Amino acid sequence: MDDGLIHTIAQAAAPQSAELQERDVQDPAAQRIYAVRLHPHRSLSERNFWILLCVFSVISFATTVPFVVMGAWPVAGFMGLDVAIFYFAFRANFRAAKAYEDVMVTPLDLSLEKVSAKGARAEWHFNPSWVSLHKETHDEYGVQKVALVSRGRSIEVGNFLGPDEKAQVANDLSLALAEARRGPRYSD
Repeated sequence: MDDGLIHTIAQAAAPQSAELQERDVQDPAAQRIYAVRLHPHRSLSERNFWILLCVFSVISFATTVPFVVMGAWPVAGFMGLDVAIFYFAFRANFRAAKAYEDVMVTPLDLSLEKVSAKGARAEWHFNPSWVSLHKETHDEYGVQKVALVSRGRSIEVGNFLGPDEKAQVANDLSLALAEARRGPRYSD
């Protein structure tokens, strides 16, 4: 499993017929300049979560036994409650990790699709010639916000990423927008 934050989606596009793929290759206006899928970072895999939960449960049980032996049996219920809260907190965290954003730039279109953890989709399309990239940078903490701005609308990109990843996305997106502004190339 790749736990990377940023995945290119060139090969993850919806399957197309051979005729459509050939047309896209021949049509410079439909050529992808930049395509990326952004995921929230999760450092704990599903397998490691179960190991951590088992270790936490064993420690909780081991510290509960002396209290039960001394007659303070209600402590066992609270220790069990701790394990349950621990489990449900991590389950919620894993559900939130299902969110992602797809960004694709062609010479004639910049599309941003945000998919929430619950599966709700929101999609925006911009003309690359008229969209600007807004980046807020803090001297100490790095890039805090990356947004696409067009016609008075501002849409934040990758708000779940860290400062270094936001800087990388901003740089890559800036280069892609510059390339898109040159327009489609019909001959080399």
